Amino acid sequence: MKEKKISERESLEIITEMISRTKDRYISDGNIMLMWGYLVVAVTLAVWILIANTHNGVWNWLWFLIPIVGCTVSPFMARKNQAKSGVKSYSDKITSAIWTIASLSMVVLTLFCLVFRFVYEIDSWRAMIAYPFLIVPFAEIVQGIIVKEKSLIVGGVIGLLMGMFTLCCIAGNVALVANWFMPLFIAAFVVMMIIPGYIINSKAKRK
Repeated sequence: MKEKKISERESLEIITEMISRTKDRYISDGNIMLMWGYLVVAVTLAVWILIANTHNGVWNWLWFLIPIVGCTVSPFMARKNQAKSGVKSYSDKITSAIWTIASLSMVVLTLFCLVFRFVYEIDSWRAMIAYPFLIVPFAEIVQGIIVKEKSLIVGGVIGLLMGMFTLCCIAGNVALVANWFMPLFIAAFVVMMIIPGYIINSKAKRK
């Protein structure tokens, strides 16, 4: 039995359909982006306000609420969306792998920082400030390219530029003073997560 050969046109149609399905599935995930965006903004504001009023660095441990809450809630939201949209395509698996790698790398970096802090008594927590500014925008840009969503690409590029600026400040020993860095951090996640989340949901409602 001879295998049917797929023409170039048919191949392009299959790829286009796969990307379209992935985009439709991802569009329903605007709420996940909003959840992460508002979570980061809320925790950042809480840490900023509490440290400013108490001058006690212990409140920095609140940063761990972001991965704890986010990584707990996200799978439930993702499973709900998958149940509605059906079987995952190859593009879905790629985008899922991108964010999984980004999340796992953040966990590994956190463990390294904890080891440096409690074993070697070296403060390396500034790495945790710069890294989200680099890995999250990169993953978002790739995601935006895959699903052809401009809001993700633009938000990711802006976040990446802020990350490069932060990295230069750290390399140049420029103090990341809360009065200007906290608003910058909040603005980055508003641009990267909250605005694209609303745009994605708005597009979903129009369909």
